[in-house]
Order: sequence, then structure tokens, then C-alpha cells
Amino acid sequence: MSDAPASTGDGGPDRQPIWSRPERGSRGPAPAHSRDAIVAAAIALADAEGLAAVSMRAVAAALGTGAGSLYRYLSSRDDLLDLMTDRAVGELRPYPQAEGDWLEAMVLLGRRQLGLFGAHPWLLDVIHRSTGIGPESLAWFDNCIRVLEPVRCPVAAKFEAIAMVTGVVSLFARRESAPVAFNVAGVDLAAYPHLVAAFGQPPGPAPRADLVERTLRSLLTGLLLAEPTEVG
Repeated sequence: MSDAPASTGDGGPDRQPIWSRPERGSRGPAPAHSRDAIVAAAIALADAEGLAAVSMRAVAAALGTGAGSLYRYLSSRDDLLDLMTDRAVGELRPYPQAEGDWLEAMVLLGRRQLGLFGAHPWLLDVIHRSTGIGPESLAWFDNCIRVLEPVRCPVAAKFEAIAMVTGVVSLFARRESAPVAFNVAGVDLAAYPHLVAAFGQPPGPAPRADLVERTLRSLLTGLLLAEPTEVG
């Protein structure tokens, strides 16, 4: 069992998901902690020090116990990452409502995701793990499909749109946490005439603050309303 802090692998294709296993093994002394307490300690550690700081040993220390005791509840760090991901996704509840307006509802859901990534930046590095699809993640997808029920397009397009919303929101979250500055001071731009021309033009108004909303609306309408109408 690996305890490497930097590992975010999924533990192999044959690993039984943590969701289908009992809370703890049937052998050994009575439990001193619960999965919930372990996951809460791991999330607090990740929020404070980043995902690399989360190891079975570090989480055990935060709980005042030895790393070996955690293996009564989890078989590996991968289990812990899965549980952390699903617990964080659960914070998206209660889901924002915009009855009768699927587009507005999806934009609100996207904004809620952006806020979640801001609260837990480490989530950006684990949200796409294939084994991290737990009960709360499934509930999120279920709600998104419910919101998109009025849209007459193939269901595959709906799943694609939901995934793209998460992807785009992830990019915005990374941009907010580590903005990239286009700094060309001291650089000879003679070989880049189009950049020279662009920098020579008036900058124009600053980008509108609602870039996230505009992007999500354009993405969703482009992916879903341009699709062939679903038959039936």
C-alpha cells in the first residue's frame, strides 16, 4: 500500500470502490474514529497545506493516532482521495434553482462549482479521477440531467455539456488562483509583427466582469441548441 503524498493515481482498474466497502473491517479493536472524522481531517489538511501534504501518516497525526490505525477504515491513500472528493462535492448542496429556465440553472450550478474550487483549490487536481465518482458526484450529475430535461437533444450531448461546464469552470478557477500575466517587458518583438500591431492599438474597455457567465451561456447554447432535435 503506497503512502506517497504526491500520488493521485486511481489504484488500478480492479480496485473495489470505497463506496461498496463497509465502514471498517470486521477484525481488530473497536474503532476510535470514523470515516467522516478521517475525511474531515484530510480535507482540513489539504485546505491548509495543499494536496501533497495529505498522506495517511499526516492525517493520522492530525487525529492523534498512528497511520496503521487508518488502514482499518481505508486500504490506501487513493480511498482517502476518493472520499475527500465526494465530501467536497457534497458542499454543492443545496443545488441552486431556476425553475423553468434550464440555461440560468446551469449557469448558477457552474458558479456554485467555481465557488467550491475556490474554497478547496486541491479539488482541481482530483476531480477528474475515475474512481472518485461517489454518491455526491452522482447526485450532482443526476441534478444536472434533471435541469436539462426540457432540452430536446440527444442525452449524450447533455452529458458532454455537463462535463464541459466542469472543465471550463476548472480553467477559470485555475486562472483565479494563479493569474497569468502577459509580460513582454524587455523582449524584442520585431519577429512578431502581429503582436506589435496588437500592442499598438488602443486597449479598449476592460473585459466585462461576467466573463464566466458569458462563457457558460455560449458553451451550453452552442453544445445543446445546435444539436439535432431528439426524436420522441
